[in-house]
Amino acid sequence: MNDIERLPRNRTYLMCPPKHFTVEYAINPWMDTTLPVDATLALKQWEILRDTLGDLGHRVHLLDAVAGLPDMVYAANGAFSVDGMVYGARFRHPERSAEADAHREFYELQGWSFAGPQHVNEGEGDFAYLPAAYGGMVLAGYGFRTDPAAHAEAQDVLGRPVVSLRLVDPAFYHLDTALAALDDRNITYYPGAFSPASQRVLAQLFPDAVLADREDAEAFGLNLVSDGRHVILNTEATAMGDKVRAAGYLPVHVDLSELKRGGGSVKCAVAELRP
Repeated sequence: MNDIERLPRNRTYLMCPPKHFTVEYAINPWMDTTLPVDATLALKQWEILRDTLGDLGHRVHLLDAVAGLPDMVYAANGAFSVDGMVYGARFRHPERSAEADAHREFYELQGWSFAGPQHVNEGEGDFAYLPAAYGGMVLAGYGFRTDPAAHAEAQDVLGRPVVSLRLVDPAFYHLDTALAALDDRNITYYPGAFSPASQRVLAQLFPDAVLADREDAEAFGLNLVSDGRHVILNTEATAMGDKVRAAGYLPVHVDLSELKRGGGSVKCAVAELRP
């Protein structure tokens, strides 16, 4: 058992209710248009996740759902914010492109500094920020959804070093399905989702990382949200829960079985706002 004291930090999040959630197209390997979504259950599970974050002391802002955009519930994909600056998303697939406009409107109404992207990127789906690692570092994924040129663009916008990591397994099409920040300086990840060179980079930068296996990743156990102590993750990811507990964190399991039908879980549904 790890004897390091893990301390939570209050966070601010953005979520979007699954009012129009369905699986009517397939743009990742997890989506199956032949299986109906239980809309009532999806909303109930989403509400439990929202309430769990609130009960842990975090503030949750809500983004209005838009009819015709069933994937808006995956609020993490719409932008990426660091120190009050927002780097907007530009979606790979046309089915989701209008989501970027809804996110931009939210941030601009809140008075945030917003930079529209020139390159394809899917927000926190492919970006993770660790404010206490090497003075503040962004990890960025590419290979399926985000153009690697967006990494340089994000670095220019955010003023933080960006480390590019190549994803090689289509089952883990976004960085947040294969890697997560456990606190402000350390991560957990599934090595097999990354190229050999990216695996070496991660091993060098994060020698104390919690390593996951394929079973953990397929259970969406890496698509988690952590406040530095409490790690909120999918109920299926029991083995992953044991791993983070052994590292000194407190797993909190939430059932998001309906949202998994669209290829996402806890982290996909939650964007962190960093004023």
